[in-house]
Amino acid sequence: MATLSPTPVPFAAQAVPFDEFLATGKLPPDLLTSDYVAQQFVERLVHYVLSVPAGSYTMAQLGHLLEQLDPRHQVFFFKRLKENSPESLKDFAPLYYGFMAEFHALLFT
Repeated sequence: MATLSPTPVPFAAQAVPFDEFLATGKLPPDLLTSDYVAQQFVERLVHYVLSVPAGSYTMAQLGHLLEQLDPRHQVFFFKRLKENSPESLKDFAPLYYGFMAEFHALLFT
């Protein structure tokens, strides 16, 4: 009898434990396997941070998580945050300016 090897569950069908990622500050090394998956992760992270109750995470925790992303995906996070909830940007301003300061030299060259 042949046994079928289990096929991996596509990222879009997986439950993403953002609360665990934020609490530990670590992303599994094999989670973001492609640019597409990283973009989907960011999309879902934006919706997560906008939908959970205040106090569910800190800006420092979110910052640690974002630091593990490619800089393009960090910028994409703030772009999607602005598109989905422009009024929430004031809540994320310290984090936004901290990350954008890293890119200052790149943005104006």
